[in-house]
Amino acid sequence: MADDAVLDAITNETKEEVSQDQELKERKFSWQKLRRYDSLDIESRSFHGPHHDHHSKAMDWSTIVHLAFQSIGVVYGDVGTSPLYVYTSTFPNGISHNDDILGVLSLIFYTITLITLIKYVLIVLRANDNGEGGTFALYSLLCRYAKVGFIPNQQAEDHEVSNYELEVPNGRVRMASWLKSTLENSKFAKQILLFATMLGTSMLIGDGVLTPCISVLSAVGGIRIESTKVTQDMVVWISVVILIVLFAVQRLGTDKVGYTFAPIICIWFTFIGGIGVYNFIKYDPAVAKAINPYYIIDYFRRNKKDAWVSLGGVVLAITGTEALFADLGHFSVRSIQISMCCVTYPALILAYTGQASFLRKHNDLVATAFYKSIPGPLYWPTFVVAVLASIIASQAIISGTFSIIQQSLSLGCFPRVKVIHTSTKYEGQVYVPEANYLLMVACVAVTLGFRTTTNIGNAYGIAVVFVMTLTSCFIALVMIMIWKTHILLIISYILIIGSVELVYLSSVLYKFDQGGYLPLAFATVLMTVMYTWNSVFRRKYDYELKHKISPETLKEVVANTSLCRIPGLALFYSELVQGIPPIFKHYVANVPALHTVLVFISIKSLPISKVPVKERFLFRQVEPKELNVFRCVVRYGYTDVQNEQEPFEKVLIENLKFFIAENLWLSKNVQNNNVENDGDTLDERHVEEDQSEEFERQIETVDKAWHAGIVHFIGETDVVAAKGASVAKRILIDYAYTFMKRNLRESEKVLDIPHKRMLKVGMTYEL
Repeated sequence: MADDAVLDAITNETKEEVSQDQELKERKFSWQKLRRYDSLDIESRSFHGPHHDHHSKAMDWSTIVHLAFQSIGVVYGDVGTSPLYVYTSTFPNGISHNDDILGVLSLIFYTITLITLIKYVLIVLRANDNGEGGTFALYSLLCRYAKVGFIPNQQAEDHEVSNYELEVPNGRVRMASWLKSTLENSKFAKQILLFATMLGTSMLIGDGVLTPCISVLSAVGGIRIESTKVTQDMVVWISVVILIVLFAVQRLGTDKVGYTFAPIICIWFTFIGGIGVYNFIKYDPAVAKAINPYYIIDYFRRNKKDAWVSLGGVVLAITGTEALFADLGHFSVRSIQISMCCVTYPALILAYTGQASFLRKHNDLVATAFYKSIPGPLYWPTFVVAVLASIIASQAIISGTFSIIQQSLSLGCFPRVKVIHTSTKYEGQVYVPEANYLLMVACVAVTLGFRTTTNIGNAYGIAVVFVMTLTSCFIALVMIMIWKTHILLIISYILIIGSVELVYLSSVLYKFDQGGYLPLAFATVLMTVMYTWNSVFRRKYDYELKHKISPETLKEVVANTSLCRIPGLALFYSELVQGIPPIFKHYVANVPALHTVLVFISIKSLPISKVPVKERFLFRQVEPKELNVFRCVVRYGYTDVQNEQEPFEKVLIENLKFFIAENLWLSKNVQNNNVENDGDTLDERHVEEDQSEEFERQIETVDKAWHAGIVHFIGETDVVAAKGASVAKRILIDYAYTFMKRNLRESEKVLDIPHKRMLKVGMTYEL
């Protein structure tokens, strides 16, 4: 009965579409265009299902406000707890001149304003990929605009996906065209772009290890000021326990965690802002003159090299800013802009100003400036909130790490891991169990190994500035190629933002041997993993592309009378878009039996965040139609989760039926158009009856095959280095990649295929 209802719906939909002249013209034009630029071997066409809207609904203000509130608890914990350790890290040897405080305050003010507010909130957030942020979101924008990716799976039909097209302004195209052409024609430039993307991703994940360590250690260490019985060992172990609990609650999801943490961070911002105002009024209101950048010049003139080295401490004031962009997919641009401008930015400026006023009168207390500047009655309440806030500080970068791993996974740059959507109300909120546990182990190891915030701070600065610098490079490319920004604005951005970040980068690299090597070590390990996986992934795809089965060979194989056709529907999975993978011929050679209906499915990731469900499937039918063989490309964005709402096979069958219905509708209207143009007196009613019978026969065949049972065929390919390969290639393929493949999730677990109806077809590729 359910299938009859589906068939009736399809038939009614077809009748409605035929009655709409305008829809007919649009669909006919689209169909003819796809026939000219068909990428499924000349015969495929995109199918959008029933009527769909290409424009997503605007987010209402109540949702924006809710997300803005949530973002306070998820995004700003890291940058919000920086006042705990910035002045301590900037003056590790004490304050030599009272005016140095004004110079550092001025540096902090302009750094937060320039990098956090102007660069990220006003510029970088605009470079989102349909609501997604992070290094891979920027890379996907460039891949969509220029052919800089290494996997040759681009299709003309991809540009018809609602989210795919880039809206670019007119004019200033000469430089954009030149840069685009340069990137497309240079393999070295493509490799540099991919390398930079992987490096930024690795550094951000490394940042996710260091943030919890320094934040929690800094906050818990405050207890030693009021209690001399507490030793540093006790502080370390308390921090370890807190970190384990923090990672344990990640499985609850960003939605629940955000609503739990947001009130605490709001209280934290209220405390540090209020205490800042109190200290500003009580000790030295004259520090307001630090808004004059002259004090920065004076600070460098007086301290020279020491001032440059101290920038490694100042930069900690903007730690967590990259998470603001990486976590964008969990929220929205407007919500993050509101929460930053209305809550976070004012509270931070007041906190740093208040501490500067306190230090002007107490130069000797810089090592414990934050806790010593707290008024007596507020000490313990502030300490408790500080510990809670430091726990939450880790949440921002952890959430960002989950998002960027999901993006890199979908673009073939990360080994297979499980991605769980944790919110049915808000898109983009994900949890990656494997990453969560590995981060927890790394955080505990770093905390036990370093034990103090000094060396962790040195390592932390390198990770932060490296990611920011790479983001600026990508933004410059986006400005030139996609936004086509005026050249003077691009030069201004590079000279101002770029030069500031390079100065900070040179400063943090100076402390490489004092703990700064740690994020680079993390990045090296992660880069090795990502490069190995991506390199072999591309080699496998190239091998399948080179050895694919042509449409003519497929017809010969399927039409072979020696093959037995058994009842049922067979789904053959592959990542290959252009052609049938060689593993099918290997299967037929060993098992001379095929099901009634065959569907070759290519799972493909597009360089966009999401693909609407109704635009996800591309079908073609292999001629002659009596063979009942179909090709299908299933397209996902890098934030889409497969089988999230209903079983994949059910959605596939429904879209297959819609494709058959559209085939009938298109062919009928083309023939009718030919009759009108040729003046033929052919009996149109007879033609329609034949086509309706053909339509009913195909639908009936699909239904019978569906009820007879679905079998999922998974190509379980092993890869080995070809004979005569170099030692490096053998290590890459035979050892590194094989080790990762055997110790990570199998493909059927990622696709969520029922084990009872799954068959694996093994084959070895010599790469």
